[in-house]
Amino acid sequence: MKSPGGPLPGAPDPWVGSKMPARRRQAPYHMTDMILAEPALAGRIAERLGGKDPHTVRLAATALRVAREGRPIFVVGCGTSEHGAQAAAEILREALATAGVPMGLGRAGVPTALQAFEAGLESDLGGPDSLVIGISHEGGTRATNRALERAQAAGAHVAIITVSDRSPGAAIADIVVTTEEMDQSWCHTVGYVSPIVAAAAVAALITEEPLSASALRELLGAGLAQAAVGQTEAMAAILGGLERLIVLAGGRDRSSARELALKVEEGAHIAATMRDLETMLHGHLAGIDARTGVIVIAVDPAGLDERVSRAADVLRGVREIGAHGATILAERAAPQVELGLTPAGRLIVPEAPLLPLAVATILGTAVPLQLLTERLARSRGVDPDPIRRDDPIYRKAAQAAG
Repeated sequence: MKSPGGPLPGAPDPWVGSKMPARRRQAPYHMTDMILAEPALAGRIAERLGGKDPHTVRLAATALRVAREGRPIFVVGCGTSEHGAQAAAEILREALATAGVPMGLGRAGVPTALQAFEAGLESDLGGPDSLVIGISHEGGTRATNRALERAQAAGAHVAIITVSDRSPGAAIADIVVTTEEMDQSWCHTVGYVSPIVAAAAVAALITEEPLSASALRELLGAGLAQAAVGQTEAMAAILGGLERLIVLAGGRDRSSARELALKVEEGAHIAATMRDLETMLHGHLAGIDARTGVIVIAVDPAGLDERVSRAADVLRGVREIGAHGATILAERAAPQVELGLTPAGRLIVPEAPLLPLAVATILGTAVPLQLLTERLARSRGVDPDPIRRDDPIYRKAAQAAG
């Protein structure tokens, strides 16, 4: 499989929210096309924002100043964009630490991810001269925009990372960093990768270390190599016949695990839950059986050996129960997990030494988790693009929920 190189369409002008993607009765789906587009897309975003875009420069300078002054930095989002916000917070935290700003637990000025709805309930979000960054692919998410309005009213600097500067969210923000290319599926993949790459571009300006577009393309492309696709299809063939999936992770892998659980529910219509790795051993083994798949993500190099050792413990318990273990592992960690513990398979994430650790960790898992979802959808005969809104029952449910 080779990823196409051409740009994706931008947001409508004038701005309107996206419509349900046109149905494709069989693969390749729109989601398939979006995953294939991501290596080239990431390179384009990195090249465009890397030191040339004044809005990216302004956001980097504002984040560095606010952090040095010890004022709050919050990153907010909903759904896939919430996981993008969690990833962005990790990337900015690493960059600020590299720039010499103390980033220990409990310190002021540490970037923190917040769920946008909850953030919007705060009457004084951030406070004067703080920084609140919204992550919203289309820029029309009500909860995210409400949080940005609360931050604006509180005197915060308000930024957004989004596709277009014409969206409702962009109209609220002081700083608008645009990714320009629109996800063509409602099971967002480009909508996840794009803001993470944009955050990496901001981080590169903070550290004054250029972001390598070629390294991004290579890392994202690794998940589309023939061998990786074959391993993903084999895993999907096993997991696709199960009733539910549990996704486990720790450290910087948490946002990836949350995104995988959400993607599986949206795109493949399998009940899925994310748990912290250690939490799984404190009561939750009781909730799994032979109808359950357990996927462990362990890529973050910080604490990797300890987490992989603990993951092996979890997988031994999973095997005794008869559930189906699988992993998404860093290349150097793979030998530490015996093959018999992963009967549902394993996906390997290569090292990316030319990228910052947080960027390599989070983007290294992006294509594997997305392609696994897409192949799970195929195995179950599901079109992932409409996230079940093509079914009248689920469409009515969405309308009832507002």
